[in-house]
Amino acid sequence: MAFTRVKIAVFLDGCFWHGCPEHFTVAKSNAEFWASKAMRNIERDRDTDFRLAAVGWVSIRVWEHTDPEEAANRVAFIVRGRGQDTD
Repeated sequence: MAFTRVKIAVFLDGCFWHGCPEHFTVAKSNAEFWASKAMRNIERDRDTDFRLAAVGWVSIRVWEHTDPEEAANRVAFIVRGRGQDTD
């Protein structure tokens, strides 16, 4: 999701696919492949965040297990804060 006016990008990251520190587990089948895949995703996520920051954007990453209301409140707080900066 993107809030273009305030340059905020929101990503919903899956625990398995993006290496959640709380819930990531290595697959039992083809473990090396999946662990490598998760590491590439993590590296790509960091690169994406870096590239966005370089052009003035803020990245917000939300884990799939995060309470939706908590996530929405966090995003709203950051969006409102950035909106005040542009007024």
